[in-house]
Amino acid sequence: MMSGPLLEAEGVTKRFGGLVANDAVTITVAPGEVRGLIGPNGAGKTTFVNMLTGFETLDAGSIRLGGAALTGLPANQIAARGLVRTFQVARVFSNMSVRENLLIPFLAAGSPGGVREGQAKAADLLATGTLEHLAEEPASVLSGGQRMLLQACAGFMIPAVRLYVLDEPFAGINPVVKDALIALIEHENKSNGRAFLIVSHEMAIVRRLCPRVTVMIQGRVAAEGTLDEVARRPEVVQAYLGSAAA
Repeated sequence: MMSGPLLEAEGVTKRFGGLVANDAVTITVAPGEVRGLIGPNGAGKTTFVNMLTGFETLDAGSIRLGGAALTGLPANQIAARGLVRTFQVARVFSNMSVRENLLIPFLAAGSPGGVREGQAKAADLLATGTLEHLAEEPASVLSGGQRMLLQACAGFMIPAVRLYVLDEPFAGINPVVKDALIALIEHENKSNGRAFLIVSHEMAIVRRLCPRVTVMIQGRVAAEGTLDEVARRPEVVQAYLGSAAA
């Protein structure tokens, strides 16, 4: 059992020309924690996720997972160390079956359990995620919400995952799919001890899943605490509702 933080992002900074997208962002996530990352559009949340997961390089700062440095590593090496993500537009293999989409990351990770263990894990996720009836269908037949759910399930198939970063996983999906994804997150967190960093504008879901949230505004960390605590901060109210609410 780790005694210190699982994720340590310190002073993370990213510039695009004259725009400072992330300005000395510092966030820690404890082992087994489900942390929310919220903020208005353009706050720099996805840029931060991109740097955590190796899809953008840092201009300054450092990132560590379980005490090991991730700064400067490519995305595939970061994933191999246990930090994976979803994308706002789901990335799946459309010409492969739903079941095959789940087995590929499991087998690629080289799990010693082999195909039999992978099949069992996939069956469990398909049932919990309400995709069981579509298991042999090509992923191309799925709705946008179902593709997002499948993308999330594929990450759950990787045994080494310690921190799963979900970037707007609930956006534009119907309530049934939302409930299935919530159930999967809760199951993976409680049963397997996986930590999550969830970027979302869905405040009701954030309240349910995330005991603590981090608020980003204009590329900086503006507040941390429970959702109720940060919602009372004047700078947070102003960022979401405008100067008329201040």
